Amino acid sequence: MAEEKKKLTTAAGIPYFEHENSMTAGPRGPILLQDFILHEKMAHFNRERIPERVVHAKGSGAYGTFTVTHDITAYTKAKIFNKIGKQTRMLARFSTVGGEKGSADSERDPRGFALKFYTEEGNWDLVGNNTPVFFIKDPKKFSDFIHTQKRDPRTNCKSATMMWDFWSLNPESLHQIATLMSDRGTPFSHRHMHGFGSHTFSFLNAKNERFYVKFHFLTQQGIKNFTDAEAGEMRGKDPDHAQRDLVEAIDRKDFPRWDLKIQVMPEAEAKTYRWNPFDLTKVWPHADYPLIDVGVMELNEIPRNYFADVEQAAFAPAHVVDGIGYSPDKMLQGRLLSYPDAHRYRLGVNYEQIPVNRCPYAVNNYERDGAMRVDGNGESNPNYFPNSFDNIVADPAYKEPGQDVDALFADWYDRNGPGEDDHYTQPGNLFRLMTAEEKQNTIHNVVTSMKGIDGPKKDEIINRQLCHFFRADIQWGMAIAQGLGVTVEMPAHAK
Repeated sequence: MAEEKKKLTTAAGIPYFEHENSMTAGPRGPILLQDFILHEKMAHFNRERIPERVVHAKGSGAYGTFTVTHDITAYTKAKIFNKIGKQTRMLARFSTVGGEKGSADSERDPRGFALKFYTEEGNWDLVGNNTPVFFIKDPKKFSDFIHTQKRDPRTNCKSATMMWDFWSLNPESLHQIATLMSDRGTPFSHRHMHGFGSHTFSFLNAKNERFYVKFHFLTQQGIKNFTDAEAGEMRGKDPDHAQRDLVEAIDRKDFPRWDLKIQVMPEAEAKTYRWNPFDLTKVWPHADYPLIDVGVMELNEIPRNYFADVEQAAFAPAHVVDGIGYSPDKMLQGRLLSYPDAHRYRLGVNYEQIPVNRCPYAVNNYERDGAMRVDGNGESNPNYFPNSFDNIVADPAYKEPGQDVDALFADWYDRNGPGEDDHYTQPGNLFRLMTAEEKQNTIHNVVTSMKGIDGPKKDEIINRQLCHFFRADIQWGMAIAQGLGVTVEMPAHAK
């Protein structure tokens, strides 16, 4: 029996026929105002584009599963981890950071690595990057930094001068620069890069003992990068290379996988550790806090509609579940506010009702109304609490224990004050860990980028940034100076 044909309808469900021809006064006459189908089609088309993300505008996404392979219940009571073999449905979105939605996938840029886990106790979002550190450590600096990665307000072009001027004035950026200017700044694909929660989060176990934690997703496909020349070639050949690579891999059932590993720090050790464990420009060396196996993430389903499930996906580090919490990481604290606020601007106050963002288990609260409320709006149930009519309760089992604060005196403390101003040891260590080829490529990429600095402050910016490279590693600084044609006398002790 032949499948029954579907009738073409308006958005209101009214069937109609004339989808291709506008109503006119005669075959060559003007169009009549009463052709509502024309108005509906054009009005909807004019509004198809929602505001793109201010950062992470260009992205790729896929659904998959997270499977627990090791027991970490000593550290957390989060139900997603409560049983070996347990599977949780999840969504991943990968992205470049600075470019617009139509930019190329192979740009030299950090990559966003955002995950949404649909757990039975609510959605857990882990919103990080493909690097364990970032350029800044205080959220007040974020908008200034991102402006330098966007377009010059006069030329409307990307500007190496803006970028290096900011970095040279902010030595805390050097650790991330070391990664960005290596070949890891141009990953071959989303499948061939690691992902990190980047921030320090906290775990609470069944005894309400607190641990600090960092999340690492290590690609089972192996790290694979473009060289700078290969990335440039791919930008012209296929600007959507990473998107295409992810879709084609999953379509041929070559499902990409990542191993989740964690670093765990007992709460008491955070006060005495040699680095500030809440500083986003620093890592915890694995020699101090080894990686602990947790589970495997597999991506195995491309969304049927990109706009619905990827463009409308909204991730926020504020979304944690029982057993997972925050930390005093200043950048994390800033993102707790800014990410949900960005989603409300871009998608509307009820963005959590969009299917890709909706918790599939239960949502019970007293939030009502607002644009695009599509879930029944609580129907006739009370919109206030407490009340005598419904059976919603605030369960004390989910109360978190109190947490010590650093001090009782509030002030504007220098983010790079005493004990917080070593911006050179870790970037230097990272450079010294590189192979000879990786060092050479990193030097080449820095030199190529810094050659784009121009204007009356060119020499000042270059010399200021060179000082940072020298303080991290003498050989690194000398090589960059030589590549830029800057004459520098090597200190006697370094010869």
